[in-house]
Amino acid sequence: MTVNLSVERAAAPTPPVKRVVVEVVNFALVGGSGVAVNFLVFNVLLHGLHRAAMPATVLASLVAMGTNYLGFRYFTYRDRASRTRRQIALFFGFSGVGVVMESGLFYAGYHGLGLAGPLESNAVKAASIVLASAFRFLVYRTWVFQHDARRT
Repeated sequence: MTVNLSVERAAAPTPPVKRVVVEVVNFALVGGSGVAVNFLVFNVLLHGLHRAAMPATVLASLVAMGTNYLGFRYFTYRDRASRTRRQIALFFGFSGVGVVMESGLFYAGYHGLGLAGPLESNAVKAASIVLASAFRFLVYRTWVFQHDARRT
């Protein structure tokens, strides 16, 4: 006769603070890869191909936006409601607002403050990404990738 001494335990719910910390870390990982794409495209266009600064920053942001959707949908917010047309429209709508914010901040630093050298333009690009990303984090988690009430 065998006695099974193992006891299955129900998974304890994750504390809200820990969930937000994990979410921020996952957002940063996906966002970090988007930032790498953003900087790569930006620098190739602006400093490699000598294209104009504003089209370079906008195009770089748009390319990063596309790659970020996949990362957020399938990694950061994979536990949220499944993909819908509404979710996609909200993501790209809010991301578009983020691109406008990022581009406006970049314009102010690059043209307004004259920070046009390779190091300065990348510093301005970085600052504009950080500020626009705070907005993106809040709207993505609040409106785009909402919790599915049936899963919680």
